[in-house]
Amino acid sequence: MKLVLVVACALIDPDGRVLIAQRPEGKSLAGLWEFPGGKVEAGERPEQTLIRELAEELGVTVEEPCLAPLTFASHAYDDFHLLMPLYVCRRWTGIVTGREGQAVKWVRPDRLRDHPMPPADEPLVAHLIDLL
Repeated sequence: MKLVLVVACALIDPDGRVLIAQRPEGKSLAGLWEFPGGKVEAGERPEQTLIRELAEELGVTVEEPCLAPLTFASHAYDDFHLLMPLYVCRRWTGIVTGREGQAVKWVRPDRLRDHPMPPADEPLVAHLIDLL
């Protein structure tokens, strides 16, 4: 089974809310809410991937020292196995905007479970609740 490395970020605002993004129509798991991020490209470190993806997807600039690793998910889908480190970020520049047509929402940690998520994202919620 193919191993896919995807990195995700929990952006946390000054009020302690976490940003989630809704997967757009046409993508697998469309309509589900997830932590922003993406696939690690060849020759790219996870932190570089997050910096690139957060700029592309949300229009924000993040500096590497502002990314703190929190936990990871390991999940077997039907045709691949996903390994997904989750980073936390409390500092960025720019205004969060869904630049790829996706809806975005700031959510209190204890309300994250009210939003249906892909199976790999669900176990990450408990770690954010404990942190915040």
